[in-house]
Amino acid sequence: MKWPWSKKETRAENDPSWAALIPSGTSAGLPVSPGNAETISTVFSCVQSIAETVATLPLILYRREGNGDRVRASDHPLYRVLHDQPNERQTALEFREMLTAHVLLWGNGYAEIKSDAAGNVIALEPIHPQNVTVLQLPSGRIRYDVADAQTGKVRPLLADEVLHLKDRTDNGIVGKSRIQVAREMLGGVLASQEHGNRAWANGARLSGVLQTDNVMTDESVARLRASWESQFSGTGNSGKTAILENGLKYQPLSMSNEDAQWLESRQFSVEEVCRIFRVPPVLVADLRHANFSNSVEMNRWFVTHTLRRWLTMWEESCERALLGPIARKRYFIEHNVEGLLRGDSTNRAQFYQAGISAGWLLKSEARTLENLPAIEGIDDAAQADAA
Repeated sequence: MKWPWSKKETRAENDPSWAALIPSGTSAGLPVSPGNAETISTVFSCVQSIAETVATLPLILYRREGNGDRVRASDHPLYRVLHDQPNERQTALEFREMLTAHVLLWGNGYAEIKSDAAGNVIALEPIHPQNVTVLQLPSGRIRYDVADAQTGKVRPLLADEVLHLKDRTDNGIVGKSRIQVAREMLGGVLASQEHGNRAWANGARLSGVLQTDNVMTDESVARLRASWESQFSGTGNSGKTAILENGLKYQPLSMSNEDAQWLESRQFSVEEVCRIFRVPPVLVADLRHANFSNSVEMNRWFVTHTLRRWLTMWEESCERALLGPIARKRYFIEHNVEGLLRGDSTNRAQFYQAGISAGWLLKSEARTLENLPAIEGIDDAAQADAA
């Protein structure tokens, strides 16, 4: 006889959301997890570059009009949740920055959908990925088991109760953590970082040697080593003046090949991490290949090749989870990225002038794009010429 609760339920095969909870060992000897990966400054900067930018862009609910135009659906309950305040504790920026960072680090971001009696979404409560287990039921439906961080009690949520943001997925159910995919490379970066920290703790590096023509016993060598380390080893003793006796001489050393290679590996690790997140190195303060002339194009590249994936993820996931099939025929969700693509003032002026001259842009619309106050009758002359 089978127990009632022995009904077959399977965890998604090779569930990356579960695997990301367990620090993975690497050949470098250090475990890699989303937590310690963020101690790498480039990882933190890449995550922040994407999460902060996505969170600061307005996420707008639009309504399709009969004539093909679109207008902001500011009277819809979901508009406030997406644009202003998703829950009582967070602003829209804080909420979207948090979930975007979760996806970048853990591969998945979750939020519980709260609805009123009429079925309108009134709040989105974030859930940390480490507290979520994704199960696929025999019926094919998805269930999210959410563990309470304080009590450990687990409560189930069905798919229509969860806003689920995913990175690339192999099974259509859970996203893959980029940290886990690149754990070998990140383990090497962490090992290099630890090596540097230990070197600084022991006095930065081997900057010289003590030498003498006299014969020293093992006891004398041990006593000299202990005395030297106690007085001059460590960053707290940096800069002290050494007094030598009994024929001792200090021979300074230049930077060794090992030191030079370590610095090169640290610089190369910046590019390696940037490849994982597809972030231009200039955005994480690596200015070796940057100049003022290519800064605008770098910004456009960032929007087109990096942000587009994450912006589309938010838009499509929100439409699927927060709007019903009937509502999706009339409403849609979209970011406003115009501010990122406008470029400098000279390029914007040329763009507006070309649009106004060609007749597909009005002066009033250009002023709106620049957040300038309206001027009554500014378009009258252009409309009269067109007539």
